[in-house]
Amino acid sequence: MSSKANELPFQNDMIKHLVANGWLLGKSENYNRELALYPEDLLGFVQETQDAQWQKFCLLYSNNPEEKFLERVANQLNKADPNAANKEMRTFGTLGVLRHELRDRGTRFSLCQFKPEHELNPETLARYQKNRCRVVPELVYSPWANEAHLAETGAKAKAWRIDLVLFVNGLPIATLELKSEFKQAVHNAIKQYKTTRLPVDPATKKPEPLLSFKRGALVHFAVSQYEVYMATRLEGDDTYFLPFNKGTQNGGAGNDVPEDINQYATDYLWNEVLLPTNLLNILARFVHLQIEEKEDWEGRKYKKEALIFPRYHQWDVVTKLVEAARSEGPGHKYLIQHSAGSGKSNSIAWVAHQLSSLYDAVGANNLTQSLS
Repeated sequence: MSSKANELPFQNDMIKHLVANGWLLGKSENYNRELALYPEDLLGFVQETQDAQWQKFCLLYSNNPEEKFLERVANQLNKADPNAANKEMRTFGTLGVLRHELRDRGTRFSLCQFKPEHELNPETLARYQKNRCRVVPELVYSPWANEAHLAETGAKAKAWRIDLVLFVNGLPIATLELKSEFKQAVHNAIKQYKTTRLPVDPATKKPEPLLSFKRGALVHFAVSQYEVYMATRLEGDDTYFLPFNKGTQNGGAGNDVPEDINQYATDYLWNEVLLPTNLLNILARFVHLQIEEKEDWEGRKYKKEALIFPRYHQWDVVTKLVEAARSEGPGHKYLIQHSAGSGKSNSIAWVAHQLSSLYDAVGANNLTQSLS
């Protein structure tokens, strides 16, 4: 793999495979840094799939409806109060906007169409196929990264540039920092997230919309040719990364080194997990905001939030069990091995939830008998 010994060829190979699998290629200059949105795709999806609602919105806001709509979406992204009485309001931010309708003065918009449980509604299927998944390389993300700010801080432009950012219908989903194992280990990407990818800009003390918990990207991947790690909340040195590896054949951590020198040990990330159909399914049926009530040492109660994104082994086992139930029917037994602390409870919950809404090709919900 000596020909791929630096970061740029690694990045280009990943982009090449993403585009070949249905991703659109974007440009950093088309990204709105203040709103953390890719306007072309957000407006395009809504206008193409919900024209009647869009025309109604244009009548309500005849003076630059596009700008008004983007501002309305950004306002909704900023709403995510863990103490809200309305449960729906607790889970706004990017995940909530993806899953719940945006409403404004009688207009209603869906900003993402997830795959329906069955194929009985051709209009829903057609809208699902209109989803726009876009990858933007070398994205300058910070609203504060202007020339004056760069000069004042003495920082290099790279400090405000993320290797890859993924969007669905203009909404930020994932960031990826890439490191070549021959030059910098994956732990250098983790260090980069902890030291330079801060949710609050240290100079202006203002939030970075793309990197803010819940409001920005849902997951952040540190990637090398051999390993992948992920985090769902950036908190500087306190950022906690989990391995997103497949494991080795001998039961060890990490990933097996492929025999083919032209293959990466981590290519499952972009060839499996980040396929548009798989990523949309993860957003629809896996990712969730966990809110727990805690109590400090003085007896004061507070809400603790965690955004749960499945690790590779969890996504893999749940997907295989659901597909087995769909193809083989109910009544079969399977043996699943999860090590201690690997998230068994979430895997069980995801399987149970997805089986409860599993339909066959003609829309019959007769596949929900439990697996054991």
